[in-house]
Amino acid sequence: MASNKMRNAQREKDDEMAVDMSPMIDMVFLLLIFFLVNATMIVVKMDKNVIPPVASNSKKQETANGRIVINIYKDGTYKNETGRLTFTDDDAMLDFLKKQKERVKEVGYTPLLHLRGDKESIFKYTRKVIRVAAAAGIDQVVFASYLK
Repeated sequence: MASNKMRNAQREKDDEMAVDMSPMIDMVFLLLIFFLVNATMIVVKMDKNVIPPVASNSKKQETANGRIVINIYKDGTYKNETGRLTFTDDDAMLDFLKKQKERVKEVGYTPLLHLRGDKESIFKYTRKVIRVAAAAGIDQVVFASYLK
């Protein structure tokens, strides 16, 4: 008789225990959305008309954070990263660099001058941009080149 009661008690516990996974799936989706929203996609646009020189000691860029791109063409003209803004004089370039410096600092990065000079341009044009950037308070310069 006691054994029958024991068997009946064991039969009632046949219900399988299962963990409800829906809160876990919800949490995974929330984390995924959080990381997608907080991730920033930073891309340095390259102008096809500017062909940088080849350098054997160049290094691949690790990050593009804080870069202010100036393209230097072989005829001595300067354009910003998008190519829509052409700098005709030093004052226009100085104003642009100051505004970009403030924008970069608001985000929390150190402003870097990213120079994309054509391999056929002369250094005089590059030196002019560096001097204007120094007047704007940007003291770090990155030169674009192809890796040999």
